[in-house]
Formats: sequence, structure tokens, C-alpha cells
Amino acid sequence: MSLWLGLDLGTQSLKAVVWRLDGEGATGEVLGAASQSYPTAYPRPGWAEQETQRWEAALAPAIGESLRRAGRSAAELRGLGVTGQLDGAIAVSVEGESLSPALIWQDRRAHAERPRLSARRLQELTGQLLDASHLAPKVRVLERQLRGAGLAPARYHQPVSFLVERLTGRAVMDPSLASTTLLLELAQRRWSAELCAAWDVDARWLPELAPAGALAGDLSARGAALTGLPRGLPVSVGTGDDFAAALGAGLTQPGRVLCSLGTAEVVGALDPRPLLDRRPDAAPIVETHAYPTGHFFLENPGWTCGAALRWLRRLLGVDSDAALDALAAEAPPGAGGVTFFPALAGAMTPAWAPDVRGALTGLSSEHDRGHLARAVLEGTAFACRDVIERLRALGVACERVVLSGGGSASELWTQLRADVTGLPHERARHADSAAIAAAMLTAVAAGATSLDELGRLAGAPRPGAEPTATHVEALEDAYQRYRSASAALLGARVGRGLDEA
Repeated sequence: MSLWLGLDLGTQSLKAVVWRLDGEGATGEVLGAASQSYPTAYPRPGWAEQETQRWEAALAPAIGESLRRAGRSAAELRGLGVTGQLDGAIAVSVEGESLSPALIWQDRRAHAERPRLSARRLQELTGQLLDASHLAPKVRVLERQLRGAGLAPARYHQPVSFLVERLTGRAVMDPSLASTTLLLELAQRRWSAELCAAWDVDARWLPELAPAGALAGDLSARGAALTGLPRGLPVSVGTGDDFAAALGAGLTQPGRVLCSLGTAEVVGALDPRPLLDRRPDAAPIVETHAYPTGHFFLENPGWTCGAALRWLRRLLGVDSDAALDALAAEAPPGAGGVTFFPALAGAMTPAWAPDVRGALTGLSSEHDRGHLARAVLEGTAFACRDVIERLRALGVACERVVLSGGGSASELWTQLRADVTGLPHERARHADSAAIAAAMLTAVAAGATSLDELGRLAGAPRPGAEPTATHVEALEDAYQRYRSASAALLGARVGRGLDEA
């Protein structure tokens, strides 16, 4: 048996998973998992920062506890891999030390930054939409801030590549993660001179590119001190959590839609073609990324999902997601006319509008806590339907949905989503599918398995829910109310194509 460690540097915590691959490479199994949380700072409206030192401090406790729960020792590990949150920006020194807090994906201080090329050309080159969450506009902000303070960044990282350099000493990023930066030419999977010039980014500030399932290097002395693991342990390049969640859920061929129910809800599917969401009559909501298998991953990177549940729990004084589910079960389908628009951190569908915020509409004195709970569960599912319908319109195969993340444990939510989308729903074999994919990619890097085997090694999905006719009419009415509320909140943006946006 061979043991591999997967790390997932999430928004709320760092997760560590000990994953076993049998000697014949026939099956994979999780032996132990643990996590260590850290805070996010919000110094000003629209800003969101994390201290990289807290990420590093979380490594040894999470790894040590995962090994303890697995009943294994660090000496038995054959390698470790890293995945984590997309779209952060970290400036580092020549030695790889961070020069400021990480501007994480929720940070929107770069909202006014614009490249010297059109939004249409930007999408044509990158597959992405112009948005302050991405790395390139954040680099502009950090350049002004740090050089104005007399600091000289040597490189810029996303969270995954930052951690890989801290562990190995090598600055490297895979093309999937790089495809979220607004600096990668999607068709060629290489840094683009045109894009770098448009954003005033020196290509020397960027990590080198290598496949997710390639070896980044061995664990350095610094990496060993941070993790408590033996020096020399192989470390893979890894990739971002959107792609790792899909890989860990078994998505290696087109046909299934990933719905990852984490802090944000990510919805995406594979296609062999680099399709672009470009319509004259509708705002684009889907981005196109490189994917480790060679396919393209068309996704909406997500709206507040688990974060919306935590927000509502805090408001209602509910102590768990299960208790919130119980409240929601007391309300009828359609939530008695209450509609939730899930844009607590900006709208992502049916139009991409970071300045638009969420809403609860249709409220009356007759509504109680159960109606609010049900409305929040429904509102996130309606947004998922928006994306699936757009994927279908682009010609992407959407036959079934596979759920991953903590929210996949909810029976009520799973059935509701099957009814809203009209598609069968399955659950990934393991909820923490991103961390498992990080471990699997390291096994690929070490030659213990291959990318072609990852779909099988992820394990057969667990049962979920089939669509039923019971609540179709009520949920269709509720979906149309959601669409009307969305149109009112977003105004003319819903009907604008890319050229008008």
C-alpha cells in the first residue's frame, strides 16, 4: 500500500487528507482527515485579506492530526500535494517571503483596474471575464502599494503556488490555475506577452508553468520545518480547488456537472472544446479554463453558498446546518413566496455584477424562520439552474450532477436541487474531493498511477436524488419569481452581451 497526503488551502481552513492507493493501483481510500481554521480580515468594505503566516501555522497541526486519525506515521508517506482557493494574490521577496497579506478571491479593491485591450479580446485570449477577483488587476494594486512603500516584489503567486514554493523552493503553477489569472493564453496554455503588456505585468514576476500532475520538487528544510514531515518528500505542482474538486469527484470525461457546495458554490462541466460564453442577447456568466486532463472546464466560479447558510444561521441563532435544514423542511416548496437572491458577495448569475448585493423579497408578517431557511436553500439552487441552462445553451453535455463539499450531506438540499434542475444528482464518494485530488495528483507525479485512472480512483459516487414531479409546479413558480427579482436587481445587465457590458 502507498500513502499520499493531500492539502486543501481553503477560505476558512486548511484540510489535510491521508489517502491510500493499493499496490496494484486499483482502488483509493481515505484513511484520515483533519483541518485547522484561520480568520479572514475585512479592513475596508470590499477588501478581504489573510495572513500567509496563519496558513503556514495551520500545516503541522492539520497534517499531524490527519496522520493520527489514519493511524499512520509521517515516514510512511510517499508524497504530498496542494490544492486551494483560486484568485488570491501574494507578493513575495526573492526568498519567497510574503511582503503583504494575501488578497484572497473575495477581495475586490482592484475593481477600477482595466487592461489596455477590450473585454472581448480579453475573453478571446483567456476564456475569462474581466473581474477584480483575478490575479492581474490585483497585481497592479499591490505594485503601487508595495513599491510606493519601498518594497520590491520578486514574484506574484496565487495561494497554491505560494505554498508550493514555501514547501519546495520552486515557483511553479499549473496551466489550470494559471488560466484564472487573466495572463494565460488559453489556446496555447502559456503566459501571454500581449496580456502581460496590457496589465503592466512583467512576465518574470510569474511562476513557471508545469502540469498539475508533475513533480514540483522535494520538501525542503523549510518545508519540513513547517509541516513536520521528512525532508525530501516529493511535492506535486497541484492545481486550484475548483479543478481539484472536479477531479476528486471523478470528472475526467464530459457528461456530468460538478456542483461544489463550499463557502462559494462552484458549478462547471468538461468539454473538449474551448467554448466561450459569448452571446449578443445575454450577459456572460461562464468562464473557460484549462483542465488537468486536457479538457476545458466551463464554470461559474460561484456565489455565496455555505457562506449564505452561515450568515442566516447567525441571524436566526441556529447552531448547525442540520438544524437549518430542519427549519427549511417546515416550509412548503417555494418558501411561501419568499425569494433569496444569493449575492452576498456580489452577483454571479444571471449576470456577473460584483457591485450588486443579495436580497430577500416577498416577505410578509406571516413568514417565519422556516420560510427564510427554505428560501436560502432554494435561491442557491436557482442560481445553479441558471448556470446549467447556460452550459446547455453552449452545447456542453449536462446529463447528471455530482455534488461535493460539505453541503452535499443535506438530503433536503440534494432533493431540492434535483427537482429544480430536473437532473439526477449524485454525491462524490468523499465530500473533501479537492484534497483527495491533491493526493492523487502527487501519486501521478511519482508514477504510481496516471491521469487516466483518476476517475476510477475517485470512487463510485454515492446515491443522491432523482427529480420528482411532486414539487415541480411550486418550484417552477418560485424560479420565475427568482428570475424576476434578479432582473429587477440587475437592471439591463441581464440582457447585455459582452460587447455592451
